[in-house]
Amino acid sequence: MKDNGLLVQYFTANTTDSQNLWKKAAEEAVTLKKLGATAVWFPPATKGAQGKDDMGYAPYDLYDLGEFDQKGSVGTRYGTKEEYIAAIKAMKAEGINVYADIAVRQKLGADKIEKVTAAEFNSKDLPQMIGNKKVVGALSKFTFPGRKTKYSRFKWNWTHFAGIDWQQEEFKRRVCALEGKDYDEANKELSKYDYIIGCEVDFYNQEVYDELMSWAQWYEKNTDVDGFRFQEVEAIPAWFVNDFVQAASSIPVATRKKTDDGEPKYIDKDIFSVGDFWHWNVDYINGYIKATDNHTSMFDVPLHFNFHDASVADGAYDMSKLLSGSLMMSNPERAVTFVDNHESQVGGILESYVEDWFKPLAYAVIMLRQQGYPCLYIGDYAGIPQVKVRSKKTVLNKILKLRKKYAYGEQHDYFDHSDVVGWTREGDEEHKDSGLAVVMSDGTGGTKRMYVGRQFAGAHFADVMGNAKYDIRIDDEGCGEFYVNRQGLSVWIKKDCKL
Repeated sequence: MKDNGLLVQYFTANTTDSQNLWKKAAEEAVTLKKLGATAVWFPPATKGAQGKDDMGYAPYDLYDLGEFDQKGSVGTRYGTKEEYIAAIKAMKAEGINVYADIAVRQKLGADKIEKVTAAEFNSKDLPQMIGNKKVVGALSKFTFPGRKTKYSRFKWNWTHFAGIDWQQEEFKRRVCALEGKDYDEANKELSKYDYIIGCEVDFYNQEVYDELMSWAQWYEKNTDVDGFRFQEVEAIPAWFVNDFVQAASSIPVATRKKTDDGEPKYIDKDIFSVGDFWHWNVDYINGYIKATDNHTSMFDVPLHFNFHDASVADGAYDMSKLLSGSLMMSNPERAVTFVDNHESQVGGILESYVEDWFKPLAYAVIMLRQQGYPCLYIGDYAGIPQVKVRSKKTVLNKILKLRKKYAYGEQHDYFDHSDVVGWTREGDEEHKDSGLAVVMSDGTGGTKRMYVGRQFAGAHFADVMGNAKYDIRIDDEGCGEFYVNRQGLSVWIKKDCKL
């Protein structure tokens, strides 16, 4: 029997620098399993430019997972390498896959300055060059004195980067393209978020390519993770993502025996990959997926924006359009759906927070429908006190249990009204008493006649969300008049069933 999958994002933008996240994760593996988690998304484990203060998105040394005294600390913001490995093992012991967040687009925290020839660009319009080429001081030499040459002898220099965001002489932030480098044409048309951060990696450099493929194998062999989340994937060539995952999937086996041609044996592992492409236009996102030969999944950012827009419209949003333009509807097999994350949350770098009153409706969409692979944000579940985001644990526990026990079978959609919409699931034979009806409203509420299945004819259904105070009877045609109150969510299951 195959249950519904659930990904949990196990960090927020406000996760503290107490260096105990990995320990906490290991302790909570059993709890996450009970919630229905089948996978967990961990933050970057690599050492950042700010040491233990760094969230991991300003990567300094990819080989330092909290093992070396670099950038003022041995451990990262989340703990040591040993604790990271222990957390992964604890999750896998509960049957929970682990996805590693990796930031490979840029490097920060260089060890030395190099004199390079660069052309300055307008930071708000990268193709627009301003001024003439000149020699600048680039923070582009990475020697990793704390790690020395353990794991890799590779040293990064300016030839391994396409651009830099800093001119040392003037002590102010600039965007510069290095001599002989050009930006990928695809990057020139994507979005206003496509800025250089630190030293931007040149993926077309053969030395860089070889080093990152070696790192992919090293990372997988040392951590045994089950997948990767690629930050700012729109700035990474699709072919690179494919090659990286393939490299991580083929791990050399330490054995005395070799193949007939003398080469080391390899084991193949199915590695999941998901990209973060922050754009409202689903065509761009689907285009990237197609460029990976449909191997890479993507976060459903357009659906998130629909949730945000509906939550701030004060009832004026057309709910019949709630799923329009989403990856969930256009490419459900590659859609990782979410409500909020560390970037969209209150105070996030791309803040587009889904207001609290709409959160139950949004989570019902990603959790109780047939399409998409939903991601639960731990910030919504546990709360984020630093920015006064309250825990939604009570209502989310109900939705999570509904997903685990009842959200199965054929789906029927009723997105046919500007205020009241819904869908039903007929259930399946593998999950006893499964099947449900969902109805929601951003306005005054109302009823919707929906087909839930002839097998339920004569059965009584109850709203487990507690909004409707009465039961309804399914008629001989398998339909019911399902009610929802003002700006509310109702989920109906057989009356004699329990969460």
